[in-house]
Amino acid sequence: MDKITFTYTFTSDKDCISFKQRKDVSTILDVSATVTIYINNEIYFNEEELPILEFYKHLSDWVHATKKYRMIQEFHYYTIEFDEYDDGAILSLIPFENKAKLNSIWKQQDLENYFELDYIAKEWMDLEERLKVDIETYFQIRLKDFMKHIPARIVEWKTQSDAT
Repeated sequence: MDKITFTYTFTSDKDCISFKQRKDVSTILDVSATVTIYINNEIYFNEEELPILEFYKHLSDWVHATKKYRMIQEFHYYTIEFDEYDDGAILSLIPFENKAKLNSIWKQQDLENYFELDYIAKEWMDLEERLKVDIETYFQIRLKDFMKHIPARIVEWKTQSDAT
């Protein structure tokens, strides 16, 4: 079965955002990181200026919905800065049966990937936890002060009754 590794490095200065700017959407979207996803030690996704707070909000919402509805949800990350989505999401995780597949319109190369569902869900949840701690530590902010101001698409999450 495939293995996934996430790395990220903040590319914005530590002082680029503060509590006073928690409602400033353009400042929020300017906070960026280089995010790399490896599948079986090969680069699958590498984006140098990913709006990291926006990505974090999508990831956090996914974790919350997955826990709330007690089922692993589809994950789709879109940015409001890039509005041409005919080809799909910037990053998607698509569960099916007991497996999941990663997809990206910005992938570096076509890598067939099929993950065990429990494994990939745990990896994404661990990423959300690490990212939260690292963002708050690096930028000296509390994400909860920013979350309602970070733009994100409205998502209809699946419930157990939808699955049957």
